[in-house]
Amino acid sequence: MSRADKALELRKKGFNCCQCTVCAFAEELDADYKTVFKCAEALGAGMGGMEGLCGAVSGAAMVIGLKNSTANLENPNSKASSCQMSKELLAEFVKKNGSAVCKDLKGTETGKALRSCPDCIRDAVELTEKILNI
Repeated sequence: MSRADKALELRKKGFNCCQCTVCAFAEELDADYKTVFKCAEALGAGMGGMEGLCGAVSGAAMVIGLKNSTANLENPNSKASSCQMSKELLAEFVKKNGSAVCKDLKGTETGKALRSCPDCIRDAVELTEKILNI
């Protein structure tokens, strides 16, 4: 089963878009599943249900940080590369979907959806894999 398929299975269980994305990578990140689930909880439906930045994109940025960070404040060399990878992720996501804003993707105000939540999750997972080469 692909990581994207795993993320979509989590969606069927009631995980929000951010949780689906981050939790699909938990093993790869050597991260505690329960902790990443909790960290991603408030980032669903565009952070706090406010339909801002897509939760799947937020989750993808979390994955990039968890995978790339040196966690060393004395030598924070990973910070710039994590930001660059997140910038690339966001640009590719917007290029593919027309937006990274939840309400635009779902068509809340326009009545015309650009992309479904499951498709956004799949895109975020696959772009993250591409950017991290995993």
